[in-house]
Amino acid sequence: MDQALLRGIVTENARSSGLSPQLVNAIIDVESHGDPSAVSRAGAQGLMQLMPDTAATYGVVDAFDPEENVSGGCRYMEYLLKRYHGNVKLALAAYNAGPGVVDAAHGVPSFAETRAYVARVSAALHSTTQ
Repeated sequence: MDQALLRGIVTENARSSGLSPQLVNAIIDVESHGDPSAVSRAGAQGLMQLMPDTAATYGVVDAFDPEENVSGGCRYMEYLLKRYHGNVKLALAAYNAGPGVVDAAHGVPSFAETRAYVARVSAALHSTTQ
């Protein structure tokens, strides 16, 4: 995907959702490595790896369309940050494992995958803000 086009999509959607473009870029980097056609073993799709139910909730018709995917992913992350009162680590854990799992764990769940995900996105975010 053209990096200038992706930067524009990320910047526009991040700002309209009250997110930093750096956070959105870190999520995209960890989720799909910037591949809009990425599909996970669990069925998550596109740049921000939206599950079909999440995509539908946020009005994403084509999860492989970069604009739709980033728009839906940003709005979902905005919701999670509000739900967890701005706590980025909890929002990232919920983005990975689901809000119900984070709520039940009263924090970042002990799943190795989720802990590694939060650490990888946090590291990617930290490296872009230096």
